[in-house]
This record gives sequence, structure tokens and C-alpha cells, in this order.
Amino acid sequence: MTDNQDKFQRIKEIYEREQIEQPKAREYGDIPVSYEAITPQWMTAILCRDTPGAEVTEVRLGDVDSGTSNRRRIYVEYNEAGRKAGLPPSVFCKATHDLANRILLSTAGTKSETRFFNEIRPTLDIDAPEAFFAGYDPESWASIIVLKDLATEVEFCSHKTVMTEHLAHSQMDLLGKVHGTYYQSPRFENEFADMIVFRDRFHLLCERNGFQKCCEDGFAASKEFVPERLFAREAEVWPATIRAVDRHKGLPETLTHNDVHLKNWYIRGNGMGLGDWQVSCRGHWSRDLAYTIGTALTPEQRREMERDLIVYYLDRLHAAGGPKVSFDEAWDHYREQMLSALAWWTMTLTPAGDMPDMQPYDTTVEFIRRLVIAIDDLDSLDVPE
Repeated sequence: MTDNQDKFQRIKEIYEREQIEQPKAREYGDIPVSYEAITPQWMTAILCRDTPGAEVTEVRLGDVDSGTSNRRRIYVEYNEAGRKAGLPPSVFCKATHDLANRILLSTAGTKSETRFFNEIRPTLDIDAPEAFFAGYDPESWASIIVLKDLATEVEFCSHKTVMTEHLAHSQMDLLGKVHGTYYQSPRFENEFADMIVFRDRFHLLCERNGFQKCCEDGFAASKEFVPERLFAREAEVWPATIRAVDRHKGLPETLTHNDVHLKNWYIRGNGMGLGDWQVSCRGHWSRDLAYTIGTALTPEQRREMERDLIVYYLDRLHAAGGPKVSFDEAWDHYREQMLSALAWWTMTLTPAGDMPDMQPYDTTVEFIRRLVIAIDDLDSLDVPE
């Protein structure tokens, strides 16, 4: 049995034992094994720590919403001290409770997102969610992140969101700030030395989850959306994707989000915020740049805006502490990384049998459509090796 198989077997055994024992979460630091395991005492420990006398008296679970993670809104009632203090009436949670989610995100996603909210989010002056609590159990890989509920403050995006030039520039502002702030950060040599790098995460998915087959099957299943010229070169797509991923090895690193599709963005006022940091890691900025533009904009918008957006992004990157990068260099990286972005969505269309369903069909095929048209427009298969 391989190390990975042994790890997955251990997760399965712990999960099965939890289903029998049904342990409850009561103290700060406990990791609930299910949403039903959350108690008023645990929510008191999370939400009332800085409010003397305040207690959560009732917990009510919102609708089930599962994909890559298990998501739910939790509504809470307080005693008089909590009500007078104006403590939040609801929180939004992301968790790995189901077995498939625990196994999938044990590759690095769970650790990455808890680290982001505990250690990285406080250092970034950006619009991103804030957590009351983020933790995981390294044996069972159960996890939970309790977030401030933004439902009444922002408009969450979807593949149907109509983007404007101003909103697209706001996305570039945020990416430039993240990438510039952490560009070749000394923290990568110290407390973040164990942070996974993007190319390693990609290859782990290939080794553990049959990622290549998922992507190849997804590309074949997308034939009706793929430009004829690109589909004729189907056999070249996966090798070119691997080249795009491995390109990161020789490039300077920064903090990257890595799953910047439009559904992970939200609109607050006139600007954009970015959530869902579970794939954050070390990598080259070009993946986030290509992935954002490739999914946020319709093909018509992208053709009109992409060069201007890249120029603007490079300016914001430099202003936040990153290097001066020439447009020509950025353009080739941008073209090539469309392929690594596409892989996330062809896999989503045809996931392996042990993976959870991650996104609605209409979202998945629309992002695939946008990305394959971009790859064809940009001749991404022909970026020099």
C-alpha cells in the first residue's frame, strides 16, 4: 500500500468511526465532524470570545450546499449580552465533512485555506472574507472555516454576471496587490517554507486523483464548445498543459490564489472582492492573470480588453512591490497559462468517481467555452518551449 493509499484508508476509518460515535464540538479548537455536531457552546467559544457574558443560545443550520467543500450558513441566537453587543446573527461556513471532500482536499487544499485565513489574510489590504475560526484535524482531515457572512453586503458573481471594464480593472488591482505584496517573499524561506507550490499540487492531483484522464475526458466531452481548429489538435492539449504547469518551476514565486474563476469573485459597491482561497499556494502570477481574464469576460469582451488589462495589471504588480515586467514577457505567460486554467474545468466536467460534484453543469460548460476560445484565439498551443 502506498503512503497516499494508507493516508486515504486512515481517513476512511476515522470517518466511519465518527458516523457511529457522532462526537459533538463544544470547545474552541474542536473540529466539528459534521454540521449537526456544532453546539451552542462551540459557537459561543467562536463568536463570543471577546464579549464578556455573551452566549449563543441556539444554532440553526441553513440549506445544504456542497461541492468541492461542504458549505452552509448558520443562524445563531444570543442571550441579552450577545444581542446588546450586536454580535453577528449568521455566519457562513466551509467544511470538509463528507468523505469525498476530505480525501480530495487532503492533497493540500484544507491546509492552504486554513493557513490563508489564520496567517495571510491579516497581512493583505484587499477585499476578501475574514474568518472567526479556521482549523482542521490532520488525522481525519475534517475541517471548518467560520466566515463573516457577506450575504447582505455584496453581490456574489456567477457565470452570468455582466462584467464592465471598471470591474475588470478592479480585479487587476486586487491581483496586483496580492502578487506584489508576496513577490519572492522571505516568508517562503521561513514560516511558509512548507507551503505547497502550484506545479506540485497539479502533479499530486495527477498521481492521486487521475487528473489527466479527467481532463482528457472533459476536453473530449466539450467538443461542441471547442473551436474546430483547436479540437483537431486534441492530442497536443495535455502535453501543452503539462508544459504550462512545469513552466512555473523556473519562474519567480509569489502567493497565488489559483482558482480565480468568476464565481469566486464578488462585487462590493464599485469594486471586486475575492473568496474561496483553498487552492492558494506559491506559484507564478501568470496563472491567476490568465484564469481571471479567461473566465470573467466573454470572448468578445476579452478580445477587446485583454491587452489593456495586462498593461494595467503589470503596473499594479510593480506598485505593490513586484518587478517591472515587459508586456511581451507577460503576454506569452498569459497565453500559455490559459491551458492550466482549462484543466481545472475539464476535470470539473468529468470528475473521477471518488471526487465530489464540484460545480453546476451550466457554469462548467460556460467557463470551458470561454477558455477554449481564448486558447484558440491566442494560439496557446504554440507558445515557444
